[in-house]
Amino acid sequence: MTNIFTRIKDSVTSDLHNLMDQKEQKNPIAALNHYLRQSEQEKEKVRKLVERQYKLKDEFTKEYQMANDLAEKRLKQAEIAEKAGEEQMHAFAVREHEEYQARAERLKASRDEAEQELDTLEQKYEDMKHKLKDMHLRRMELMGRENVARANHQMNKVVDETSDKPFSKFAEMERYIEGLEYRVNNSYYRSTFDNKIAKLEQEMKEKEQV
Repeated sequence: MTNIFTRIKDSVTSDLHNLMDQKEQKNPIAALNHYLRQSEQEKEKVRKLVERQYKLKDEFTKEYQMANDLAEKRLKQAEIAEKAGEEQMHAFAVREHEEYQARAERLKASRDEAEQELDTLEQKYEDMKHKLKDMHLRRMELMGRENVARANHQMNKVVDETSDKPFSKFAEMERYIEGLEYRVNNSYYRSTFDNKIAKLEQEMKEKEQV
C-alpha cells in the first residue's frame, strides 16, 4: 500500500514539475524566480553546514583542552609518585599521561584542520551570498524592464499612432450625430414651412389692401 501511495505521489510530483517547466519556458522571469528560490534553499543548507562546522571546532577545542589538562595532571601525579617511591602508581600515571598526551595532540590536529576548513567554508559562503545578492538585484532590474515593456505594450494598444481604429470610432459617431442633426433640422423646417407660407400670404394680402 505504501509503495502505491509513493508511486502516486511521485507521479503527481513529476506532472507538477512538468507543468512548472512548461510555464517557466513561457515566462523567463518565473524561471529565474524558481532558480533563485532553489539557490536560497541551497544557501540555507550551506549555512547550516557552516554552523555545524563551528560546533565541531568548538567540540574539538573542548575535548583537546580536557585531554591536555588530564595529561598535565597525570604528569604531575607521576612526579609525586616517583618522589614517593610508588613505582606502580608512577608507572600508571606515566601511561595515562602518554595516552592523554597522544589524544590531545590528535585532537589539536583535528581542531586545527576543522578551523582551516571552517575558514574556507566561510569564505565560500560569503562569496555565495554576494553572488545571490547580485542575482536578486539583477532580477529586479529585469523585472523593471519587463514591467516597462508590458506597460508600453498596453499603452500602444490603446493609443497607437499608426492605427486608425480609435479615430474611425469617433468619425462613425460624428457621422451618426450629423445625421441626427440633419433629420431634426429637416423635420423642423418641414413643420414650420406651412406657417411661414401662411404668414407670407397674409402679408401680401395686407399690402394689396393698402
